[in-house]
Amino acid sequence: MQKPLPEMRMEAGEAAPPAGAGGRAAGGWSKWVRLNVGGTVFLTTRQTLCREQKSFLSRLCQGEELQSDRDETGAYLIDRDPTYFGPILNFLRHGKLVLDKDMAEEGVLEEAEFYNIGPLIRIIKDRMEEKDYPVTQVPPKHVYRVLQCQEEELTQMVSTMSDGWRFEQLVNIGSSYNYSGEDQAEFLCVVSKELHSSPHGLSSESSRKTKLLQARGTRM
Repeated sequence: MQKPLPEMRMEAGEAAPPAGAGGRAAGGWSKWVRLNVGGTVFLTTRQTLCREQKSFLSRLCQGEELQSDRDETGAYLIDRDPTYFGPILNFLRHGKLVLDKDMAEEGVLEEAEFYNIGPLIRIIKDRMEEKDYPVTQVPPKHVYRVLQCQEEELTQMVSTMSDGWRFEQLVNIGSSYNYSGEDQAEFLCVVSKELHSSPHGLSSESSRKTKLLQARGTRM
């Protein structure tokens, strides 16, 4: 009784390669390569496998002193988990790491290290570090400013208070300012604003109305 062949995965739209595509074809190397990874056959091109020159797969398909048994179809036998080999092969095809939502990154990392695919190793490690060190939310900070103004300016100041600024305290410091023969009462106005930290530091502080409040604060 003939032994059944293992499952074979091909890229969509590609014609089946000739038998014996795991090794040399007449006149040189065949374009197509079969890899039997843990009982599952993957079909790809020699160009894809050679994308990372220092990888195990590149050295294997170029015959660099790597001894590997073949199955009855000529596919290279690799005793590794085929579940995690799919993302490895796809990364070599298009340079992107695409994982199913239930696939563990640790498993793909283990295979990437076995096959010695440096760029993929770095991408997975960076992803894992981002999960291990989530960005913590910084508590909001309160900024206080003291503004000095005359009595006739209070109404205008109230109308320009925006962007989150609010009054905290109003202090009458007396009638020490004379304008057109009339004494004008002067006030100290304490205002505050709640600021949230961002990756680039404190922001939203440079609006036009905020600058107006800052300019008035310099009059003290």
